[in-house]
Amino acid sequence: MTTTKIKHQPEALESVIIRFVGDSGDGMQLTGTQFSDTSAMFGNDIATFPNYPSEIRAPQGSLYGVSGFQVHIGSVEISTPGDEVDLLVAMNPAGLKTNLHAVKPGHTIIVDTDAFIKKNLEKAQYTTNPLEDGSLENYRVIQVAMTSLTKEALKDIEGLDNKDITRTKNMFALGMVYWMYNRSTNHTIDFFNRKFKAKPNVIEANTKVLNTGYYFAETLELIPNAYAISPAKMPAGTYRIIMGNTATAWGFLAAAEKAGLELFLGSYPITPATDILHELVKHKHFGVKAFQAEDEIAGITSAIGASFAGDLAITTTSGPGLALKGEAIGLAMIIETPLVIVNVQRGGPSTGLPTKTEQSDLLQALYGRNGESPVIVLAASTPANCFDMAFEAAKLSVEHMTPVILLTDGYIANGSAPWKIKSVSEMPEIKNNILREVVDDWKPYKRDELTLARKWVIPGTKGLEHRVGGLEKDKLTGNVSYVPENHEYMTKIRAEKIKRVQNFIPDLTTEFADSGELLVVGWGGTYGSLHSAVKYLDDIGYKNVGYAHFKYINPLPKNTESILKRYKKIVVCELNNGQFAKVLKMNFDGLNLSQFNKIQGLPFGNNELIETFKQLVK
Repeated sequence: MTTTKIKHQPEALESVIIRFVGDSGDGMQLTGTQFSDTSAMFGNDIATFPNYPSEIRAPQGSLYGVSGFQVHIGSVEISTPGDEVDLLVAMNPAGLKTNLHAVKPGHTIIVDTDAFIKKNLEKAQYTTNPLEDGSLENYRVIQVAMTSLTKEALKDIEGLDNKDITRTKNMFALGMVYWMYNRSTNHTIDFFNRKFKAKPNVIEANTKVLNTGYYFAETLELIPNAYAISPAKMPAGTYRIIMGNTATAWGFLAAAEKAGLELFLGSYPITPATDILHELVKHKHFGVKAFQAEDEIAGITSAIGASFAGDLAITTTSGPGLALKGEAIGLAMIIETPLVIVNVQRGGPSTGLPTKTEQSDLLQALYGRNGESPVIVLAASTPANCFDMAFEAAKLSVEHMTPVILLTDGYIANGSAPWKIKSVSEMPEIKNNILREVVDDWKPYKRDELTLARKWVIPGTKGLEHRVGGLEKDKLTGNVSYVPENHEYMTKIRAEKIKRVQNFIPDLTTEFADSGELLVVGWGGTYGSLHSAVKYLDDIGYKNVGYAHFKYINPLPKNTESILKRYKKIVVCELNNGQFAKVLKMNFDGLNLSQFNKIQGLPFGNNELIETFKQLVK
């Protein structure tokens, strides 16, 4: 069944921010994803932010059990999921209670009135019903008995119990939102036909409820006309919506192809990194070997073994797992073998906030190992950039024969955005250091003059037998050495090898003002929020504010100090208590540096950034 064309002229909007909220079992992630994918097919620019509880199934109706999905779509550049929402769809009182603060006054809230019963109101800590007590008078509230209308729509479909029927009410809400924003239901119906191919009654039920919600919205006087958001003007190419974790996995696939190596992943499942494992398991036809280990240590040591045997080896984790992997990272560093460790950061410490975002593992990535153990540290900036930085991490690891830690975070790993599909032929070459036959005067730790990287020798290569291990080794033969001067030499040469990576990474660049009153500094997944805030200031006349974003953390780009000293003031913005600010202070003297930190498990909001930057310029 397809929808009819809307006969009246929709109101044109540049962008809109929508948030779907409800219980964990209400299907808000699916609802948001379908709306995002449909809008992407239409050509809108998009940014999303899934936000869900740590518990697999939190108590129904509880405040801490609310699951949400926010999507920002537009005909203009969209860099963040946005702050205040234009439309809130709340499937229960708890969803309304925890998200009402985000709705712009005068804007729309859709609620399922069937959920606003005494029991659910009490769970949400309401003493009165907000739909009746006047507390929502500043908003346009659309009250819909979604559960009842869903049951009525499906009363004639056989083979569905009450639970199955109720589960489809999220499609009623989605149908309403599709009508409001002039979206077609066809993409979602195609999704039903693929996903539930073996269950025709489920396809029929979801399709019927989706269209029922669509046509119900058309009849509402509270929604006098639909809204239209035109396609965004983007560089020519083929695009798809991609999540950060998926982009990370694909970046490694591309890197393995360019390096001429097979890809090995040794990983232990951990939120929010597990989807990288899930994605790579799908690609065995590309020679991927994915191993779900029994623990974090087994995950990384299996990857070290695979690297020793000649694979492009990676391991994925989050903060608690990175702590467990510390000793093995030191082993890979002292052996000088390629290895990429992906750390999808989440709120800490300890188990902390498993489903919330944070940037608090930076110092752990830089220094969280015993002894002098420097490794390359990179950070991805957006969901789409996860592809590029995964590729870059693999390239640097293989070409410089050292571990690389790639930092992403829960915000960009689970978020999604348009990604321009790339051809492997367009990507830079990756030169592996594998030595396959005996050369004159070969020594296992003889180094390349430019990179200081040693050669990569596959076990069993005739005439190239050598020792590896965690004990200190002779600077040329690799044999165990306790000579004091040799240990000092090896410590310094390993550090110098990482420093020389500066010669192979791009210089730091700035956006907007290239000198002036204030430089906003960020790193990692805060790019979208910071870029949007500085762009807004630039648009309204603040032409003395620049923005620098770091994706290369260790080593820092060679021109970092010269960039920083072009500005009178620097503000370092981080989702932690000031870790990158500490790094800059340690490396550069005389900076007028302040901090803006947020540690709430949430990304930056544009409004809070804009007000802070205005005050600093004053």
